[in-house]
Amino acid sequence: MKQRKLNYRFHNPNSAEDTAEFLCKLLIEANAGKVERALQEATLMSKEEDEYIEESVRMDMVEGPVSIRRIAR
Repeated sequence: MKQRKLNYRFHNPNSAEDTAEFLCKLLIEANAGKVERALQEATLMSKEEDEYIEESVRMDMVEGPVSIRRIAR
C-alpha cells in the first residue's frame, strides 16, 4: 500500500512583523525556565569562584597590591 505524503498549508492573516513578534514572545516564554536555571547556575559558579579566590589570597602571605582578572569562557 502506497503511503500518502502529507501537505500542510497555513493561512496567516497577520503581517510578517506581527507574526515574528508573536513567535519571539512564544519562544521566550517557552524557554524562560531554562534561562532562569542557567542564570542561577552561573551565579552559583561565580560565587564559588569568588570564594576560592578569596580563600587562596588569604592563605598566601602576599605583600603589595594584587590584581585578579577573570577569564572569559
